[in-house]
Amino acid sequence: MLILLAFLIGVIAGLRSMTAPAAIAWAAWLGWLNLSGSWLAFMGATWAVGLFTMLAVGELIVDQLPSTPSRTAPPPLAARLIMGALCGFAIGAPHGGGLAGAIAGVIGAGAGAYGGAAVRARLAEGFGKDRPAAFVEDAVAILAAGLVIAAAA
Repeated sequence: MLILLAFLIGVIAGLRSMTAPAAIAWAAWLGWLNLSGSWLAFMGATWAVGLFTMLAVGELIVDQLPSTPSRTAPPPLAARLIMGALCGFAIGAPHGGGLAGAIAGVIGAGAGAYGGAAVRARLAEGFGKDRPAAFVEDAVAILAAGLVIAAAA
């Protein structure tokens, strides 16, 4: 179950790279995810919750700009894979499965990045424009992050 949750938090990182760590930070801060004793213990600090939340909100705004590069371009894809690994590690670490969680998170981030791009393109085609598709993707990422964190708690 933890590997599945680590994969799913990776998928979320593939969709929205900062939504996944924001969800992890909130879960750690609320005491739902015990990261104390790991190198990710900082995620439970108030400043980390604020920082990752602001980054997540900023990403939702920047994603609407036409100049935003594709998520599958090397720098954005690398960020998604790194966030997938970090968040997958965070899901697995409290149960001794940090490395397996990180690997599942990276795989999930790749699937989320490429699969999310394909689904969004189809949605945009159906809507006749990209913005509604982006809003649907935002909602899916946020709701899924909440569900994964609740399941991991």
